[in-house]
Amino acid sequence: MNTRLQKNLEQSWFFRYLSQDEKKQIFLNSNAVNYNKRDIIFKQSTRTSHPMYVISGLVKLSKEGRNNKVLSLSILSEGDFISLFSIFGNEIYQCSASSIDKSEILIIDYATFVSILQKNGNFAMGLIRRMSQDGLFFIDRLMSLSHKQLPGRVAEVILHFSEKIYHNYEFDFPLTRLELAEMAGTTKESFIRTINEFKHDKIITLEGRRVSIISMEIIKVLSELG
Repeated sequence: MNTRLQKNLEQSWFFRYLSQDEKKQIFLNSNAVNYNKRDIIFKQSTRTSHPMYVISGLVKLSKEGRNNKVLSLSILSEGDFISLFSIFGNEIYQCSASSIDKSEILIIDYATFVSILQKNGNFAMGLIRRMSQDGLFFIDRLMSLSHKQLPGRVAEVILHFSEKIYHNYEFDFPLTRLELAEMAGTTKESFIRTINEFKHDKIITLEGRRVSIISMEIIKVLSELG
């Protein structure tokens, strides 16, 4: 593993829990793999393999249901593990992961990862916290899709990119309109109509993929109240 990558990982949240010997074990028993835009990292219903960690880029988790209907579950960014709930909870991946843009993923040897977890309580607790946050996020997603009206779901998508991914009021949507509609649990046509209403009401500006939030207060109210 090259020096640049090692320095990058030294700054990551989970490496801060590791001893020097444990870091060395990770470096010796992992590979950093580069994925291009739209590359499949793993597919739903295939056997689980290795813990994976996002070094850079964006990764989409999605689940395919009956009639080929797809639901976008989450967008992962730097510092996120990919689908550990499948790695530890089932022998089969329960969703698919794909690279939204150019991404670098650390693929870690399973036995090495588990050995460190068993010996390092602080690391195990840190990972439990992250996985618990993921679980709470999925509960919120389920409640949103079940109970919120479409404007609330679209506002939630905008808020997710603004606060969780880009940390900015202005950003480019990294997904197609169809994929954004899948995140909001609606059709492409309904998503486009709703987001154009946001634009007409001067809640956002929208030029192509470029979004600028004019009223974060309204976006948050719509997202919370649905």
